[in-house]
Amino acid sequence: MKFITYSIADGKKQAGMMINDNVYSIEEISEGKLPHTMRSFIEDAERNLPILEEIVNHNIDQNSSIPVTEVNLHAPLGNPNSVRDFMAFEDHIVNASKTSGIQVHPNWYKIPAFYFTNHTTIHDPNEGIERPPGCEKLDYELEIAIVIGKEGKNISVDEADEYIFGYTIFNDWSARDLQLKEMPIGLGPAKGKDFATSIGPCIVTPKVLEPFRENKGFDLEMTASVNGKVISRGNFKNIYYSFNEMIAQASSGTTLYPGDIIGSGTVGTGCLLEFGEGVHPWLQDGDEVELTIEQIGVLRNTIKK
Repeated sequence: MKFITYSIADGKKQAGMMINDNVYSIEEISEGKLPHTMRSFIEDAERNLPILEEIVNHNIDQNSSIPVTEVNLHAPLGNPNSVRDFMAFEDHIVNASKTSGIQVHPNWYKIPAFYFTNHTTIHDPNEGIERPPGCEKLDYELEIAIVIGKEGKNISVDEADEYIFGYTIFNDWSARDLQLKEMPIGLGPAKGKDFATSIGPCIVTPKVLEPFRENKGFDLEMTASVNGKVISRGNFKNIYYSFNEMIAQASSGTTLYPGDIIGSGTVGTGCLLEFGEGVHPWLQDGDEVELTIEQIGVLRNTIKK
């Protein structure tokens, strides 16, 4: 299943699902049995998913759909409880360390590491991104993320699959000049990441991706383009730490809740920083950035002028 949050002419945001580029209101097709928002749906996903699957398999009214081209897409989960972002692709940390003039810390190979980003600055697909004050080195980051669908603490790697509600595209916008000033202090990233994170256009359930499982991820091509030119290209299957390992680390000694988001970190070559100064310009006002992951879709944003 593919889940979205959308609005139509009246501007009211609501949870929906997509089938063949047609949008269905979850509340409408369930005759009010299922919640109106994605947050509420995910918070009781163990109950809600089977009900929705039964409706889709047997009772869905084909005439109740709207073409996706006629709706406004919002972040599929615009109000997560928290957002943790890992650094799980080896190629990214090797490339970024080289261009930044530092060494990969040996502990990176011992534990999957993450930081907390600002869960209140989630941006929609197609929403403009405002450059933070003082930033001249604005960057995108091509990532995939999961949404937690069940509460759990001290989750084992083997059990972690059960806690994944779905997958989405994740753009961890970065002010590199701000970030590179704060990182040597020993805290952060903070202000370099504080201003915007984009997710979307949908949340895809694990069943959709299961046929593509390979290595610790899935065989899904990931690309990023600026103004129509492909700059970054990678594959989810090359991830060094699986999401199961990330969940185990994140839940150690603390509780994960439905509606938490966990980002993978950037895929190899998935940001401008990895190419080094002078290879590709930092993002300019008016640039359109598109992140694409097979089976999930395209997440598009433009830097505000």
